[in-house]
Amino acid sequence: MGNTSEWLSTAHVTREAVDRLLRPRVLLTALYHPEWFPLPRFPLAISDLARAARSTLLGQVRLMDMQLGVTIENILTAVDTWQPDIVGISATFGQHDLMTSLLEELLSLPAPPLVLAGGSLTARNEQLLLDRHPQLLVARGAGEPTLADIMSYVHEDLDLSQVRGLGYVGAARGGGLAIGRDHRRTAAVTNRAQSDFLPELDLLDATFEHKGVAQLEASRGCTNSCSFCPRGHKGSWAGSSADALGWILKEMGRVFDRHPGVSRTLYLVDEEVIGAGPDAVPRVLDLATTLHAAGFQWESSCRVNQVVDPEHDRTWHVERARMWRQLVAHGLRRMLFGVESGVASVLVRFNKETTATQNALAIRTLSALGVPTRFIYITFDPLMDLGELRATHAFQARTDLLLRPLPHLSVEDIVDGVHDDRFVARHSTGQPLHTAISYLLVSMECLLGAAYTRRVQAAGLARAVRPSMGRVDAEFADWRIGRCSHHAQLWVDRHFALDYTLKSLEKILDETERHLVRTTRVIVKGAAFALLTDMLDLLARMPSRSLPSRDVEHLDRALRTALDHQHARLTDAMANTINTLLTQLPADASALLHREHRRWEQAQDWQLINAADPCGT
Repeated sequence: MGNTSEWLSTAHVTREAVDRLLRPRVLLTALYHPEWFPLPRFPLAISDLARAARSTLLGQVRLMDMQLGVTIENILTAVDTWQPDIVGISATFGQHDLMTSLLEELLSLPAPPLVLAGGSLTARNEQLLLDRHPQLLVARGAGEPTLADIMSYVHEDLDLSQVRGLGYVGAARGGGLAIGRDHRRTAAVTNRAQSDFLPELDLLDATFEHKGVAQLEASRGCTNSCSFCPRGHKGSWAGSSADALGWILKEMGRVFDRHPGVSRTLYLVDEEVIGAGPDAVPRVLDLATTLHAAGFQWESSCRVNQVVDPEHDRTWHVERARMWRQLVAHGLRRMLFGVESGVASVLVRFNKETTATQNALAIRTLSALGVPTRFIYITFDPLMDLGELRATHAFQARTDLLLRPLPHLSVEDIVDGVHDDRFVARHSTGQPLHTAISYLLVSMECLLGAAYTRRVQAAGLARAVRPSMGRVDAEFADWRIGRCSHHAQLWVDRHFALDYTLKSLEKILDETERHLVRTTRVIVKGAAFALLTDMLDLLARMPSRSLPSRDVEHLDRALRTALDHQHARLTDAMANTINTLLTQLPADASALLHREHRRWEQAQDWQLINAADPCGT
């Protein structure tokens, strides 16, 4: 050992120490279908895992993201040449085919690495995956502690049963991994016990080079327990302090500096950025101030009851309205709200713990305060009746919800005014709500493990499990709505890649260009709503009782005609709009949009692709 009073000391490193410093080798991979999602997002999942792995001071970590041009073949080549001890696979909805292909190749190797799979899709398919691949390890929750423990397991510091948040088959160390159905689970780390979930930035440069967007987390979990959500962190929320983000914002800023053409916007993928408790407002205001001081605009998500909550008094609502204005002043570019429905019975079924009136007041308040918003709305669900679908259509058509920004009015005037029909009529934009819904014609997915799915099963409507989406197929209580839902999904999938491209361009552009893209998206929304109107007209002429197959075929033909009609109208409307937009965008964005528009125009048929937008991003 050298002189300990000096800033640099020397030491003799034993062979065991060298082994601990260099092993295990960890290869973290993120899967992706570029044909469905043309523009990438910074891969937080594997980037967070990389930081957790490196914080152990064990081994070496590499990352490979299929969003950035990597293929399954590239991953297998890396495994062959680098010989990692651990391969981590992050998979979300729509990627089951890629994960299955990669698992088959990895686990059939003569000396396969330990394979740890995680992500929202993997958690839904845990039992199915372990039945098929008993040597697989599944991260059941936040993967950071699981991966850190697996690295210790490789060094025999821990038994497999001591690895946190793990699903596996067979006995722990000593008995090997037995082939069979002896599924085992270890306790996961709760959100409250883990508030450090920041990423390594290995892939941020490459993400920007591929015209992707930057993502970050400031909290994990949700304060609510919606019936359609199967996640284990329901009702469990934890957030990091703004001070903890200072260093990562500085480092991300340096990467942004190398890409001046990329909008300096961070997308906080939090499900509930504000959270709960007496410090919720000061915390999120500190967060916004910190982001703004670092030179960033930002977007995120939260619940409607952060705006309007009938359990609180006027003083609370005035404080929240003031908070929203301050957030906009400190860089909030848009906030996503899961409204989900404007129909009382549907909101109860979804366990949203909100009311239709509350949703309406929140939308009015946000728009009057000048808060840019996006809303999620589930149009179809298997348990709904025709009256609920008509009420859904009516709520999406309402023109008394979106108000003009009123910066000249006090927050007190706005909090009071949104309850006053005369105030609303005076300040309404006249635009229907559906112009502010992120994706129209969305159907409820019966995700594995969700309370809503259990209700569908109890009603005898559940059908085959669809592992590619981590869900159960379902019939509809009203067969007519079921046929509309099916054709609505055909519509969504045919237009998904183009709409997703437009939405992604919104994220990487600023000011005028961004608003031009958003205006183009409104045309797509209008066509979708027109299709919903056509569907209701058709349903009015069809009886609800079960009918022979020829009657189902009759409705299907009529729905297909409606799809073709609205698609033709949309094609005509988009032709001139896109051509004009292409002249207004930067060259690289214009080239991307031109390519995707051409692909969209050349598509000849209606088919399902089972695409989904992860975490509403």
